[in-house]
Amino acid sequence: MFKRNLALLLVVMLVASMFIGCGSKPTEPAATPTDSAEATTPAESTEPAAEPTSAAEQTLIWNIGAEPKTIDPGLNAASDGGNVINNMFEGLMREINGKLEPAMAESYTMSDDGLVYTFTLRDAKWSDGQPVTAHDFEWAWNRVIAEETASEYAWIFDEANVDSFKALDEKTFEVTLKAPTPYFLGLTAFYTFFPVREDSVAKGADGAWAIDPSASIVNGPFMLDSYVGGDRLVLVKNPNYWRADQVKLQKIEGLMIVEASTYLTAYESGSIDVISAPPTEEIPRLIAEDPTFYILPQDGTYYYCFNTEKAPFDNLNVRKALSLAIDRKAICETVTKAGQIPALNMVSPTSYDADGNLFTEKLGNFGLAETAQIEEAQALLAEAGYPNGEGFPKVELMYNTSEGHKKIAEAIQEMWKQNLNIDITLTNQEWAVFQDTRREGNFQISRAGWLGDYSDPMSYLGMFLSESPMNYPHWKSPEYDKLIEDAKTAPGQERFNLLYEAGALMESEYINIPVYTYTNVIMVKEKVQGWEMTTRSTWFFGFAEITE
Repeated sequence: MFKRNLALLLVVMLVASMFIGCGSKPTEPAATPTDSAEATTPAESTEPAAEPTSAAEQTLIWNIGAEPKTIDPGLNAASDGGNVINNMFEGLMREINGKLEPAMAESYTMSDDGLVYTFTLRDAKWSDGQPVTAHDFEWAWNRVIAEETASEYAWIFDEANVDSFKALDEKTFEVTLKAPTPYFLGLTAFYTFFPVREDSVAKGADGAWAIDPSASIVNGPFMLDSYVGGDRLVLVKNPNYWRADQVKLQKIEGLMIVEASTYLTAYESGSIDVISAPPTEEIPRLIAEDPTFYILPQDGTYYYCFNTEKAPFDNLNVRKALSLAIDRKAICETVTKAGQIPALNMVSPTSYDADGNLFTEKLGNFGLAETAQIEEAQALLAEAGYPNGEGFPKVELMYNTSEGHKKIAEAIQEMWKQNLNIDITLTNQEWAVFQDTRREGNFQISRAGWLGDYSDPMSYLGMFLSESPMNYPHWKSPEYDKLIEDAKTAPGQERFNLLYEAGALMESEYINIPVYTYTNVIMVKEKVQGWEMTTRSTWFFGFAEITE
């Protein structure tokens, strides 16, 4: 346990450093995502800056990875889309160098009871020159929570304790909370809370407007120039951005290359400037040879989920047996090989309770260990009616197309065969299709990954509410729902006690298999200066530049 405690401490220290440096967050499909904010990133290099290139050469080539399902702020529910959105739109606040700064809001006030935030908007324009108003925020937020919108992230307004919001006039936006919520302000820098304009959205249903250059009206540093599905999108500088004088890049070409070996080859040949999640088998070489290779901390958990509504995973003993039979340490050390730490519950080790306890440590491991607990797993499977795996039905494990996900799935498939004598078939789907399949529950076992939207255990526990669209296991517990709802308005340590109780209830049902705590694995060419990854692991190139 000492080694695990030390490893967790190191991760916490690294993650804490994200609040004083620059950072990043790769796409959710990646098996080894990326996050930064260390003082050693190129954005904070102590080396003398090289001379910038001419304006005509200020083009960044960035591999996004899988094509985002959407780049509509109100519909997006994945980090790949979020990375693009964060460079095209801007909320009331923005994170710069690990600190929240006023963005569309020039200033704000908070009432003495912590319930009412009043934002005063600055003089800012949309990309077509029209003013950004408080009414744009009111309309955009109402759109997200409207039932007919079917936003996968509408639930976050409830998690943020938002009670009401309204535009008091063109420049004043008022938000009232149900209870004091320390992480609310940070969420105003999150893409679901970004403004969109009603007349722009009206030009294309289901997010189609966002990928149509003639309809896409934005308020961030870059605007859409072209979009070719499955190939690339091109962003160009938005001359009407309120900080346009600080935007050096003239163009960003966002490529949609899924195969890790392909985009690493392109990166090493010089045709791509920024990539995430290079092939795991190349990591030892890259660590030794390439100074542009970074392994950085990330607030996130890689996991598998069971569909608890489908046999045999409606049986608790089956779920627990399969979770106990996994050697998480071996996966981290021999498969992913990028500093990941075995996860023994769902909550990433980045949050403390009001008494100063690391939440994930106090929550506990519920019988899980870094290595496989084979004898107990076999006994549980036998108790479920499948001694030595006999009679175990045909089961399919689904993952989204990725070399990294495939390797992890194959390793777990072999562990279950060796330790439990059960055969699992593997299947994969392209990212956009996979997201719908998983959300709709058309699977038995599915991979998943969660990157905290804010540094608090609620970001991990809230998604397993009975009606949450992120509740992929389709597990329903009125008792759990009540604990989470009560925690949303409870004060201090009382709140965390309710979260501990809820977490213990969920973890003891083994609806998920936590595998490891993510790290960010990225590569950025030395000529790219001023890039950032936020503490939420989201790329921002608004103040980046190409130097020679």
